[in-house]
Amino acid sequence: MDYKNLRNIAIIAHVDHGKTTLVDFLLKQSHTFRENEAEMQQTTILDANPLERERGITILAKNTAINYRDYRINIIDTPGHADFSGEVERTLGMADGAILLIDAQEGPMPQTKFVLKKALDLNLKVIVVINKIDKPLADIPVTLTKTHDLFLDLASHEDQLEFPVIYAIGREGKAGRTVEEAKNASDLTILMDEIINYMPPPQFEEGSFQMLVSALSYDEHKGKHAIGKIKRGEIKKGDAAILISEKGVTNSRAANIFISQGLHKTEVESAGIGEIIELTGFNDVSIGDTLSDPSVKEPLPRIQIDEPTIKIILGPNTSPFSGKEGKYTTSRQIADRLKKEIETNVALKYEQNGEKFTLFGRGELHLSILLETLRREGYEFEIGKPEVVLKHENGQTLEPVEEVTIDVPDEFMGVITTEMGVRKTDMLHMLSEKGITRFVYKAPSKNIFGIRNIMLTATKGTVIISSVFMDFEPMKPAIDKIRNGVLIASESGPALAYGLENAQERGITFVEPGENVYEGMIIGFNSRRDDIEINVAKGKKLTNMRASNSDISTILVPPLKMSLEQYLDFIEADELLEITPKSLRPRKRYLSKIDRVRAQRGN
Repeated sequence: MDYKNLRNIAIIAHVDHGKTTLVDFLLKQSHTFRENEAEMQQTTILDANPLERERGITILAKNTAINYRDYRINIIDTPGHADFSGEVERTLGMADGAILLIDAQEGPMPQTKFVLKKALDLNLKVIVVINKIDKPLADIPVTLTKTHDLFLDLASHEDQLEFPVIYAIGREGKAGRTVEEAKNASDLTILMDEIINYMPPPQFEEGSFQMLVSALSYDEHKGKHAIGKIKRGEIKKGDAAILISEKGVTNSRAANIFISQGLHKTEVESAGIGEIIELTGFNDVSIGDTLSDPSVKEPLPRIQIDEPTIKIILGPNTSPFSGKEGKYTTSRQIADRLKKEIETNVALKYEQNGEKFTLFGRGELHLSILLETLRREGYEFEIGKPEVVLKHENGQTLEPVEEVTIDVPDEFMGVITTEMGVRKTDMLHMLSEKGITRFVYKAPSKNIFGIRNIMLTATKGTVIISSVFMDFEPMKPAIDKIRNGVLIASESGPALAYGLENAQERGITFVEPGENVYEGMIIGFNSRRDDIEINVAKGKKLTNMRASNSDISTILVPPLKMSLEQYLDFIEADELLEITPKSLRPRKRYLSKIDRVRAQRGN
């Protein structure tokens, strides 16, 4: 296709502002699917990953394409959560323009600022879509004013201050140039016309074929697929090409060329400048490498990814239950899987030290998604408490600092200020509108671990919290331990009702009657600050005498079952989390009481 009829756009926004829903309707209304195809009845069509569907968030950036009039629009749907910003960074380079979605009620949020800055740094043309204008608390004039302020703050030249604004109701698939036009519209024609008329075609550059690899996929028959936008020239099936990587130059050949069409890949004989394609025949390719005509030996600039801010130590499971529930349990198997992961998860890094691995990522959610994925694939392992990544410059120790935005009903203002005060944060801004107060804090990353779950409980689930990395700043003192102590199993065996009844007199339990426990396993939350050892495998002694109420069944409170993310926030430095395909078990690092005492004395 002529590059002048191509449009490469990225959909960017804060989490849950409606990107994937908008893409759904662009696919449906452009007649990408036949009326009788199942996709016409689906939502979140591109979010096929089970974890994405369960959590309602986009984790992996995805490419698709639609045909509209005589144009081909390549669409890149990017994640909205700050922890997956590596996905945004590696894929924005394929775009020539961006659609920035902003919720009409929430307005610009932290991730809105992050993704817009990345887009403007790449000098992408931006169309602003004020979405969800039908929300009861939507304040469109205020949202528009805040959006203009955001551009004013981030723009590097005057041209970036001028941008078209489209209003939309994404869940109904309609848009207009005014609020009234959007409400009365029947489809997204206005938006698609704006993409064609406002977004530029790919920039033409003279020269032989060159492409920067921005993503990878894999299939069993053809091996690795190198995904990217052709920077210059043309590639034909069977053409000789070279792979320019950090290891050097490798000669190869373009075996197959694919382009996207909806959810499907279509094989083509050739592709030219500006096309987003998938190439096979380069099995040693990595993200950031350059594929080139053999006559061009100079690589394109590699993708720059922001450095990680959080780390976690992972190793093979060492509990008494090791190997009973997992398919892959050895250090070698874990190492092979991590090597495969870093090929596509560009924001992830790891170091191996003996049988243990230190994983480096962009946030708790980024790492927890990886851990949950490994678990579902059959891996069994244990992890320690997440820690922040420290830097040492000019004799100073620097730590990551985040901007935390909290929206909460006015009745819970005191809860927020008290909790954030305990965590030694600095309030940057506070604004109350229509019964909702927005707080903006600057906080050391280490001091806000676990804050989301605590705030949700304290505000009866009404709080909205989001954060984005700001910078590395001189290290501040850590906060005192906030969590209470735990209930520790003193004996191994199946938990019995009598033992659990005794445990529930002291706190909240995590295990059910009949569930096997081992010495040193954490079986509950203490209501006090210290740890307590309890024998939950202990049964009631039988006697020949019966008390008047002895036949009454023991009534137990149902156990508290926490998610992987909640356990990451829960465990302390002297504890581990055992993760298997079937179970999550918190435990003490040292299982026996005598070993724990020795470790304490050693400290």
